[in-house]
Amino acid sequence: VKVLQFPPSPVSPGRQRRHTLPASEFRPLSPQDAASVFEIEREAFLSVSGECPLYLDDVRHFLSLCPELSLGWFEEGRLVAFIIGSLWDEDKLSAEALTRHKPQGTAVHIHVLAVHRTFRQQGKGSVLLWRYMQHLRSLPCVRRAVLMCQDFLVPFYQRCGFEVRGPCDITLGALSFVEMQCPVRGHASMRRNSGC
Repeated sequence: VKVLQFPPSPVSPGRQRRHTLPASEFRPLSPQDAASVFEIEREAFLSVSGECPLYLDDVRHFLSLCPELSLGWFEEGRLVAFIIGSLWDEDKLSAEALTRHKPQGTAVHIHVLAVHRTFRQQGKGSVLLWRYMQHLRSLPCVRRAVLMCQDFLVPFYQRCGFEVRGPCDITLGALSFVEMQCPVRGHASMRRNSGC
């Protein structure tokens, strides 16, 4: 009788991995992620402004039309932060930009960046935005990123390389916004440790 012997495992049994999911993963979102996206967004925005930038149908709409303009941060398989964008083809944002994806556009309208409440104040939003801007550099048609935000978020986006363009033409009820933009070409100069 021949006995087969196998070399010992390089990892001792007490130190084996307990899961097979990557600890941290960045990837474009899909329509299957819509419910998780909306859950994070609803909690993040309703508690602050009472308005959601995108509702569940809008999330599904953009994740179906232009998933390559979204980015999710997953930790151990769980969505912890995300960005959703779409292409826009005009100089300034208008109400139409809230619901439209214009495939011939050269600007990415960032509709929403949100972080799950248990992961806030850890720098995840700035890391995700930095990764997203690096991703946009790989898309040949994209020249700039634009967004609208409330006044209290302007310093965050400025640290991330965005410039104030002025008051946004869009209002939602009593809420007014500031329009901001960031060039995508030449964006490599924004350092990872710049506070964004």
